[in-house]
Order: sequence, then C-alpha cells, then structure tokens
Amino acid sequence: MLTKIKAASVAFIALGVLAANQANSEPAAYPQKVVTLVTHSSPGGGSDIFLREMIKHLGKYIKADFVVENISGGSGAKAMSHLAAAKPDGSIFYATTPTYIYTSIQSKPDKSYKDIEPLVNFFADAEVIYTRTESPFKSLKDVIDHAKAKQGRWGVANPASLERQAAEKLKKAAGVGAAIVPHEGGGDLIINVLNGTLDIGVGEIQELRAQLEGQKVRLLATFNSNRLVTFPDLPTVKESGYDVAVSKFRGLAGPKGMSKDVIAIWEKAVPQLLADPEYKKVYGDARLAPDFMPHDQYAKFIADFGATAEAAMKETAPPKP
Repeated sequence: MLTKIKAASVAFIALGVLAANQANSEPAAYPQKVVTLVTHSSPGGGSDIFLREMIKHLGKYIKADFVVENISGGSGAKAMSHLAAAKPDGSIFYATTPTYIYTSIQSKPDKSYKDIEPLVNFFADAEVIYTRTESPFKSLKDVIDHAKAKQGRWGVANPASLERQAAEKLKKAAGVGAAIVPHEGGGDLIINVLNGTLDIGVGEIQELRAQLEGQKVRLLATFNSNRLVTFPDLPTVKESGYDVAVSKFRGLAGPKGMSKDVIAIWEKAVPQLLADPEYKKVYGDARLAPDFMPHDQYAKFIADFGATAEAAMKETAPPKP
C-alpha cells in the first residue's frame, strides 16, 4: 500500500548529459558559506552514511562548506522540530526518508513532515533482510519457520521507520509472533545482529557494505519489488511467498519558505552530482539507484506518500477497546 517510487529515467538521462557538459565548470555561487545537513540517524546509519559520502563531492557543484549534524531522538521528531524553527535561508537541510513521515503519523510530534519543505530527491534504496554469517538461517523460510516455533527477534532501525513497517507487514503475512525490536539507528542494529541478539535485521545495503565485504552478514531477501541488479541471486520477499514489497526514497528538505534561487541551485547541482563519475562509483557500490525529483515533483510525491501511508496505517490499526 506504500506509494511506489517512479524513477524519472528520461529526465535523469537528459540532466546527466547536461551535467557531463558542465563537469569542468565552477561550482555555483551560494548565499551561505556553511551548510548544515541534519540527520536523525546515529553515526553509521543509512542517512548518516548518505550525507557524509555525498558532501565529499557536492562542493564541486555548490560553492559552500558542508557539515553533517546528528540530531537523534524521537525517530526524527527532534530533527524536524529543529528544521521547522530554522531560517529558510539555505543554511540547513534535513535528510528525508519514509521515517520522518511515519514518525509524524504515529507519534504526532509538535512539528511534522508537513512543517518542513521538500527540496529534492536523490535516490531510491534497496531494503534487505540479513543475518550474521554464523547464524543457522540460510533462507527467509528458515527465519519464518523459527518464528513459528520459537517466536524469534527481528531488528529494525527505529520505531517509525519504513523497515519497521516492512517487518510488521512480513510478520502479519507470515502469521508469526516475532518480536520487532527497534533501534536508534542502523549502526546499533547491525551490532545486535552480529552478536546474535537478533535473528535478522531489516536495513539498507549501504549500511551493510563493510559487513558484506568482510563476509560478516548474509543477505536472505529483498523487500524491493524486483531482484537487485547487483545481487541477482537474492530472492524478493514476494518470491519467497509473502506479498510484501516496499521502496525507500532518500532526499533533502528545508525550512518552509526557501527562496526560488536556493531551490534552483540545488535543482541544477543534484543532477550534476549524480552524473559525477567519482560519486557514481560511490553510490553504485552502496547499491543506491538515482531517482532525482526536482522540488515541485518531490513536494507532490511527499504529500501523496504521506496521505497513502496515513490511510494504510488507519486500515491496519488495532480496534480501540
């Protein structure tokens, strides 16, 4: 029931050609010398990694110094409140994922996703189920069979994440009573999978890059609708017999009232960045799929995603006593 991200491939290719032609140009002038990029993720989490890798290359296209600030707590509630109170002068942005929408719907914080303004979208993420290499689980079926016999413990990044929603949907589809254990970030989750506290974790490929390279974790399935190009032998959850699929967006939002000039700078710079050969290698290794959406398109996408998510959560909410 989640809104499926539609890749604007034709537009992206055209913008990529433009970016290639401008690769040797000077970075665009920007009204701020320092730009803070906020994430609710703890160090090592998906958004934290996304931002820290991205800013290594962004300076080629926007003339500013970029810093990352981790504002954890409340699954994004504190970060949204911080952004909503900031000046809309282009000096601060927030890394957006479905978490900030689910947090807004579930927790009803003072400031929600509706109180900050979508800027642009960068990527669509791959969502996977993984376990430690030494675990007895060789397939998703093994995990489900164990959950039927002994309940089991499944880990997710935080209470209001897309991963939490995916795990809950899988739990319902499989008819099992596994405990869903939330964490403050993907880094903490990985630790508890590796030490055997959790049977599985649900997370993003980019969070697992080091563990995959070190053969510390084993992938069991992907929640994506189709198999991943970079892991063609990894089955989807649907192929494994459970009708569950999700897709995760990754972009930026800022305080309400950003100027058209600031928005235009980002709309021009992001396609250039995504076409940058050095950065393409980085996000390709992280299995991120470029899915550029300019400001107006991204704002509509977020509004539609939020409305769909809210309706879906009302449908699945337990009846009031």
